[in-house]
Formats: sequence, C-alpha cells, structure tokens
Amino acid sequence: MKHFRQTRGIVVTLNGTSLKKGFALGFTLFMLVFLLSGALTSLKPEYRITSKSINELTSNINGQAFIHLLGFENRYFIKDLPKETKLPSVSSLFFKAATSINPDDPRSLLGRELPGFTLFDSEILVAGEGTDYTTMPIESPPPTEVLLEEREASIADLKGAGEEPDQAKTPPVETTGDRKVVYIYHTHTTESYLPLLKNVKQPNSAYHSEANVTLVGDRLGKALQDKGIGTNVDKTNFMKKLNEKGWSFGKAYTMSRPTVETAMASNKEIQYVIDIHRDSQRYNVTTATIGGKKYAKVAFVIGGKNPLRDKNKHLASELHKLIESKYPGLSRGVFMKDSPGSNSLYNQDLTQNAMLIEFGGIDNNLEELNRTADAVADIFADYYWQAEKVNAAPAAEKK
Repeated sequence: MKHFRQTRGIVVTLNGTSLKKGFALGFTLFMLVFLLSGALTSLKPEYRITSKSINELTSNINGQAFIHLLGFENRYFIKDLPKETKLPSVSSLFFKAATSINPDDPRSLLGRELPGFTLFDSEILVAGEGTDYTTMPIESPPPTEVLLEEREASIADLKGAGEEPDQAKTPPVETTGDRKVVYIYHTHTTESYLPLLKNVKQPNSAYHSEANVTLVGDRLGKALQDKGIGTNVDKTNFMKKLNEKGWSFGKAYTMSRPTVETAMASNKEIQYVIDIHRDSQRYNVTTATIGGKKYAKVAFVIGGKNPLRDKNKHLASELHKLIESKYPGLSRGVFMKDSPGSNSLYNQDLTQNAMLIEFGGIDNNLEELNRTADAVADIFADYYWQAEKVNAAPAAEKK
C-alpha cells in the first residue's frame, strides 16, 4: 500500500512494506549484537576472547603473510621480501587460524593424537645450517633405573679434560678483575657422552656422576677466564638431589632453581647465567667440520612459558649470528619449547641474560666438545666486551 503526500508541488512516495522490512532487519541486527555481547560476557574467564587468545590465533600466521597483508595497503612493506616469495593462500591462512594445524608441519596434528608426542614439540626461531623439524634438539629423560642409580660404568681415557684452552697462550687485553660476571651450572648434571664411557653403547645409558656435561662447563669456564671474563662454574649434582628427595626427572629445574637464585643473590656481579646440557640427537646431526676439524654443534633453547623469552631470544640470536660469522655451521640455531611435556621455563625468568645451551649429542667425544667450548668462549668474549663498550658510552655521557 502506498501513501502519497503533496507539499508545495513535491510528491513523496512512502512504501510501507520497505519500511517494515528495514525496521525488522535493524531490530534483528540489534538483537543479534545484544545476544552475542551477552554470550561473550557470560562465558567463564578461561573461554573469553582476550589479547592472549588473539595472539595465539595470529601465531599460526607467519611473518611473511603479515607483511603481504600490510602490502595491500602500502606496497613499501613488501618490496624487501625475497623475489621468490609467493602470495600466501587465503584459504590456507584461514585453515591454520581456525584449526591451529599447519599442513607443512605434521606435528601440529599428530601432537594431539599420539600420547607423549608433544615432548618433541618445539619451534625453530632461528635455523642453523641443516636444521629442520627432523633435527631439532630432543630432551630424552633417562630410564628410571638409570636415573636412580649412581652409574658405575668405567670412564674412558679423558685425554684433554684438564688441558688449558688454546686461547690461554696470550693474556687478555681486557678483564673483569675479581668480578665473576658469568655463572655456569648444569641442571641435568649427569648427562654424558658415549665416548666418555667404557662398555656403554645404549644412548639411554649415557649418564654418569663424574664423566658428564660438567666437563664441558669446566672447559667453558676456563676459556672464559682466559678471555678475561670472570666465571663461576657450579657443579652441584642436581640428579643426586632428585634421587634423595624421590623427585622425578621432570622436576630437575625446580631442583636447580634455588641454587641459581642463591648464587645470584650472593653475587650481584652476575650478568649472564648459562645452563649446559647434552642433546639426544646422533652424531650426524650434532657434529660440524670447520677448518678440517670436528666440532660438537651447539643449540640454544628458549622456554616458551618464560616471560623474558623475547629478551632471551634476542641474546641467543645475536650469539648465533656471531658464531655463524666466525664458525659457520657450529650453531644449530635457536629453538623455543612450550609444550605440556616440557618445563618450558628453564629458570630463564630469573634474568634476561639466561641461556640454555646444548653442547653436542650423545656421540660426541671430549676433543670435539673442548673445541666447541673454546669457540663459544671466543664468540661470547667478543659479544661481552662489545656490550660493555656500548653500556659504558651512555654512562660516560651522563657524567
């Protein structure tokens, strides 16, 4: 039904049916918004949309995809992308965001279906040479019987264990004096290497109360001292303490934490904290040939539940770059672990300069480990003294 109204020669036509449809549509939309708002606000806190949930949703979209999205508005953002970079598939992005499943990484699906599979769930933050999802660091807990016993295996000839690092020949130009600015400890103290043990062939048995990662810590500490960097090496046997308390292997970081806290509280000069570990990967993954010599590769691991992870990642990434520039192939990269099966904190919340470094794997020998410890000390000294100069400049300006 139409109504006509004439005012000063102007004819206005009003369609009653259209008005009713428009009113009904507006009312429906209003009610939908009202109902949706009520539903969202009535949800339990753990189910509500938060900045964290949005962050988790967008974490399934890689950086290049975000740059392409920005490029739709400003082409400047995409001009520095590699030429071979392809425009991301919209359907693939929506699929990842909706399901958290990455078609290029089967672990994103299998990790939910296979019991214990999430133990191997890590993220590659910075990839080293030859690093992919098949060569990532593996934390393999020892069998209960190995953990509970003090290993009686005979120790192989540890030639070179007490030798001074190669860099010890020339006195350091710079020194921290009496200040111990680096603290080294070993949460998984008894992690060992098969070449260090006689008549031990099984990877799961590569544990010992004496011939273990503390030898690497000793070597690294000496090498840093020879570079003028005061270092304290703590060889507390946390595995023994776990046994005494009847705790499981998974509580190792809970056991080592008070020791680190005490060390930092008693020595305010500590600037860097390094936790040394041994990976469970085999020789072809954990060994590099540089200048005709064999080295045990290193890997940096970041705890995903650690609130300081971004700063820890920055430190590890900078060291990785320096290592690659001077010892190409020595670093396997920087990895982040954040899964139900791992601690994912690693005491790295205690300082932004905390590091967890995997030195080699179960098949590396002491000679290879010593070379790597010397190389890491060499690189760390370059980083440390450069950082000291940078920090000293603002202090001088204030004066």
